[in-house]
Amino acid sequence: MEFKPFIVQTKETQGGNVICFRPQTLSRQSTSVTSAKVAVNGVHLHYQQTGEGEHAVLLLPGMLGSGETDFGPQIKNLNKKLFTVVAWDPRGYGHSRPPDRDFPVDVFERDAKDAVDLMKMLKFKKVSLLGWSDGGITSLIAAAKYPSFISKMVIWGANAYVTNEDEKIYQGIRDVSKWSEKIRKPLETLYGYDYFAKTCEKWVDGIKQFKHLPDGNICGHLLPLVQCPTLIVHGEKDPLVPRSHADFIHKHVRGSQTQVVYFGPQKRKVDSLSTKVLLRFSAAGYVTTGKQGCI
Repeated sequence: MEFKPFIVQTKETQGGNVICFRPQTLSRQSTSVTSAKVAVNGVHLHYQQTGEGEHAVLLLPGMLGSGETDFGPQIKNLNKKLFTVVAWDPRGYGHSRPPDRDFPVDVFERDAKDAVDLMKMLKFKKVSLLGWSDGGITSLIAAAKYPSFISKMVIWGANAYVTNEDEKIYQGIRDVSKWSEKIRKPLETLYGYDYFAKTCEKWVDGIKQFKHLPDGNICGHLLPLVQCPTLIVHGEKDPLVPRSHADFIHKHVRGSQTQVVYFGPQKRKVDSLSTKVLLRFSAAGYVTTGKQGCI
């Protein structure tokens, strides 16, 4: 397939919800990607959109992440004829600022409502979800609370509760100056060092608050309400999320399937998944993240 170069044009509306498209030029290897902000629930949420398929897929980033930092391979490689792909920045992350990111106890419920309302604002009638890390938590809550709107779901690196062991792990990433340059640099470029460092500390404090709830619960009580086909992926060497979390979600989401993948601790994102795993997603009827991108 031959891709032609293109330029996304600037666009503004008066009195509407879409307030801007950021001009950008992409390479010959990419298809058209629009970048816009939409007024949703009192904030302006940024998203990227590509593809023209009937099946809508929402990509939900992890802690401190955004569509562009967490899902570059998916935006580029998901089959544009089968899917319409939307990658969003949750409020306070990426280009969905202001406001600054905060972490009330209902932060993931708020993100789930924002995500669903964003897709409804974009006129989608149903969507499938690809959520990693915090985006996986948000996906689980969205699927539980809005079952008629969610078709299918793939999550990885998610957890439904917080333990003492988890808290110790989170404290280990509190100081971003100790992160590897490969992981730190894209986020530092996106946010600037001060906002990046401050928001990471706020995230650690915010996630710790769940440990003081009964059973450290984040969304465990909602898991039995998930109705859509669900695939739970776990990285065998994931340094932040122990295997027990994936097992717990699998146990409590009816009919879910799990897939353990083997890659190093520095590669938590789904662009590290093997071709065999991606093909398995296709065969099982789940949304995939590979170049084939089949349902």
